[in-house]
Amino acid sequence: MLGLTAATLLGGGKAFAALPERRIAFHNVHTNERFDARYYTTGIGYDSEGLAEINHALRDWRTGEQTRMDADLIDLLVAIRTKLELDPKKSFDVISGYRSPNTNAALRAKGGAHTGVATKSQHMLGKATDIYMPGVPLATLRQVAVNMQRGGVGFYPKDNFVHVDTARVRTW
Repeated sequence: MLGLTAATLLGGGKAFAALPERRIAFHNVHTNERFDARYYTTGIGYDSEGLAEINHALRDWRTGEQTRMDADLIDLLVAIRTKLELDPKKSFDVISGYRSPNTNAALRAKGGAHTGVATKSQHMLGKATDIYMPGVPLATLRQVAVNMQRGGVGFYPKDNFVHVDTARVRTW
């Protein structure tokens, strides 16, 4: 891809920024909606329309509420996809993106503290998403995310998803 290696791209810095555009695709498993957004163009920067589409794609599907999703989270997902050497049009299956405080509280109350739903969840800040990548073993997706060292990574093989966020680096 433009003569840059995946390792160079994933370093974050100037090589990643030199890509002519960044795009991401999502499939919301709850609504069956599909999204494909160009959210960044070199020389222009972040695209407000593309980011708005991402905010809609990652909205709280239970309530329809949206928030401004963290651009670093979207860049992290693109870096994960790049490391996996997948086509930019390959979509992430989204289990959960933004969660409103009410949704988060309801999920926690429904399942108790053992659900993995944190009281101060990064989902409520627009800094987390629970994903699956069709065709990619879940353990591989998890390991790539862990290797990025760019935030939290939770592994939920029983529920078939990986949680990624842009808070401090940690795993569970």
